[in-house]
Formats: sequence, structure tokens, C-alpha cells
Amino acid sequence: MRRAGDEAIRSEGDVRAAYDRYGGELFGFALNALDDRHLAEDVVQETFVRAWRAGRRFDPARASLRTWLFGIARNLVIDAHRRRSTRPAPTETPPDQRTDDPFDRLLLSIQLDEALRRLSDDHREILQAVHIEGRTCAEYAAAQGISASTARSRLYYGIRALRLALEENGGLPR
Repeated sequence: MRRAGDEAIRSEGDVRAAYDRYGGELFGFALNALDDRHLAEDVVQETFVRAWRAGRRFDPARASLRTWLFGIARNLVIDAHRRRSTRPAPTETPPDQRTDDPFDRLLLSIQLDEALRRLSDDHREILQAVHIEGRTCAEYAAAQGISASTARSRLYYGIRALRLALEENGGLPR
């Protein structure tokens, strides 16, 4: 027996309507539980895939559609936590690219300094502002009195020029 206001998942249109109505809430729930935006998006997507596949088993006499969807999402969040706890956490730098040797760090510093000297002032300034100082292109653009698109273009071409300069110098040590 259906209650007033309860939906069913019987067609693609029903899934779309349920997503429009509950997708944001489910995403917030998953994001809060997992603290990982991409994983939360995957949970929401899988919730609706499973709801569509099991739509005939939904019984509005037992629970509302919202409650049923949150139950599916809860199980997926638990599964995601379990998978994450069984895998080792990724390291920031792969072990084969770490430069723990002081000589390697010095060599890297010299190569990078030399490559940066070969760049134009505009390219060097934006690379320093964005990648060293942590400013955004919009912040840099406002401070320089240029458009944000010009700043993004300078950053793009600055990175390309830096990469080319490093390659011409034999690349970075591994």
C-alpha cells in the first residue's frame, strides 16, 4: 500500500526524479561521512544505480523512498570505509622520487634555479606567486592589474617554458 507523497523507482524517469529530490542530501551525507568529494560522488551514483536495479523491491509501506535511499547510501559508505582501511594510504611522493640525499636536493635546486632564470619576468613572477606563495591566478591578476585570463595564460606558458628549460638541461634527477 502506497502512502501519499511516496515515490517508486520503476523507470529511468523515476530515478531522475529521485536524484533531483534527494541527490544533494545524499551527497552531503556521504561527503560528511567520508571526507572525500570523489568518493562521495561515487557513493551517490552507486546508490541510484542500486535503487534502480532493486526498484521493484522498494516497499513504501515499510519506509519512505528517502529512508530507503539513505539506507543504501549508508551501506555503501560503510563499504567505502572498509575498502579504504584495507589499502595503505598513498604517500605524498613516490618512494623512487624522494630526494633525501643532500647532494640530490642541491642539484635539484641548482637545476630549478637555472631553468627559472631562463624564463621571462612575467612567467617567473606568476610561477612564484601561484606555486610558491600559494596565490590564485585571480589574486595575482588583481595585484598586477591584468585580467584573470591573461594570468592563466601566463601561468600555462610559464609552466611550458619551465618544463622545456628543464628538459634542455637534462631534466630533473630521479
